[in-house]
Amino acid sequence: MSPLTWSFMISSLSTSTIVTLSSHHWLLAWLGLELNTLSMLPIIVKPAHPRATEAATKYFLIQAGAAALIMFSSTMNAWMTGQWAIINMLPTPTVIMTLAIFLKLGLVPMHFWYPEVVQGSTMFTAMIISTWQKIAPLSLLYLTMMNNPTNVLLTVGFLSTLIAGWTGLNMTQTRKIMAFSSIGHMGWIIIMIPLNLNLATLTLILYITLTCSLFSSLDATTANTLKDLSQTHSHSPILTMVMMLTLMSLGGLPPLAGFMPKLLILKTLTDMKMELLAALLAMASLPSLFFYLRMSYIITLTTPPKTTTSQHKWRLKTNLKMNTMTLIPLAIIALPLTPLLTT
Repeated sequence: MSPLTWSFMISSLSTSTIVTLSSHHWLLAWLGLELNTLSMLPIIVKPAHPRATEAATKYFLIQAGAAALIMFSSTMNAWMTGQWAIINMLPTPTVIMTLAIFLKLGLVPMHFWYPEVVQGSTMFTAMIISTWQKIAPLSLLYLTMMNNPTNVLLTVGFLSTLIAGWTGLNMTQTRKIMAFSSIGHMGWIIIMIPLNLNLATLTLILYITLTCSLFSSLDATTANTLKDLSQTHSHSPILTMVMMLTLMSLGGLPPLAGFMPKLLILKTLTDMKMELLAALLAMASLPSLFFYLRMSYIITLTTPPKTTTSQHKWRLKTNLKMNTMTLIPLAIIALPLTPLLTT
C-alpha cells in the first residue's frame, strides 16, 4: 500500500469517528459508523494473506449487521416519536440499539468474532481495532445514557469481565490474549457508563494508553506467541522489564497506573450500595490477572544468567518507535495523578 493510500485510509478512519462523535442525528451517526467500517477493511486486508482476508470478511459481516440493527432501531424510534434525535429514545429501540453497539464492541455474549479478527490482523491493525475503533460505538452509548437499560449494561459488563478472564486462560497467541483483555476492560467501562461518565472516560483513556504501549512493545519484539515472549530479553533488556511492568499494570496491580480505574470503579460501586457487584467484579478480574502474570513470568524467565535457545531472532534489530517510549511511562507511573484526573 502506497503512503498516499495509507494516509487516505487513516484520515478517513479518523474523520468517520469524528463524524460519529459530533453527530446529533441518527442518520449522521450511522453514516460515520459505516465510513468507519469501510475505512478499516483495507487496513485489515493489507497483508494479502488468507487469514487477513478471513478477518476482514468477519469484521465486515459483523459491523454491517450491527449497523443495520442501529438503523432499524433509529428508524423505529423515528416512526414512534417523529424525530431522529439521538438523545430522545424510547425503551424498545434503545434496547435494540444497545445490543447492536455491544455487537460492534465485541462484548459478551456477542464476542466470538473479536478474537478471531484480532488474531488474523497485524499487530498495528489489532491495536487500532482494540483502541480507536471502540470510541465511536461508546460515544453512542454516552449520548443515550439517560435511556439505556441500566440492568442490561451492568449484566453485560460483569459477564464480559468474567468470561473474558476464563476464556483467555488457555490462549497462547498474544493477540488473542490482548483481545480477551480488551473484552474484559470494556466490561469495566460499560458498568460505569450509567453510573459515572467521567470515571468511564478516565478508564477508557487509561485502557487505550496501556493497550497501545503493550501492542507497540509486542510489535517491536515480534512476539506473536507466548514462546516468543521468552526470547524478548535478547532484543532489548530494558524493553523486557518495561513490558513486564506494563502487563502488571494492565492486570491492575498497585502501585502501577492500571490500579487507578479499578480502585475508583470499586469505590463508586460501594458508595452506590452495590457491594455484591463490586465483590463479584473484583473476583471476576482475577483470571485475567492470572494470564497477565503468566506472560510476565514467561518474559522474566530469560533474564540473565539464562541463555536463549533461539538461533536467529537475536540477530533482528529492535524497531522501537518514539510513541512507545512516550506511552509506556504513562502506562506505568500515572497513579500519583489520580486526584488530578478524577476531579
